[in-house]
Amino acid sequence: QVQLVESGGGLVQPGGSLRLSCAASGNIFGAYVMGWYRQAPGKQRELVATISRYDSTNYADSVKGRFTISRDRVKIATYLQMNSLKPEDTAVYYCNLLVLLTSSNYWGQGTQVTVSS
Repeated sequence: QVQLVESGGGLVQPGGSLRLSCAASGNIFGAYVMGWYRQAPGKQRELVATISRYDSTNYADSVKGRFTISRDRVKIATYLQMNSLKPEDTAVYYCNLLVLLTSSNYWGQGTQVTVSS
């Protein structure tokens, strides 16, 4: 069974930075994609960024140039460096891992990010 544990959320002022971390445990076989999604109150969950086995990255237009996703291949972990944060970035951020061979999709428990003065 695969588990994802996130950390790093919190309260930050506009223009500030936060770094989210997500560590995976369990049996993960084959190629996978890791990513971050977020859900603001009253809104649907949306993609923030993903990173593939070849370190190919994909970002939502709203975070391009401000957020950077990276990963640790040995630890099976992913990180989201968030700079120049805006109030509209406020949401619960979820880590995701998609195992390509089986299309198994795993989610973390979520971590709250609040951007407010």
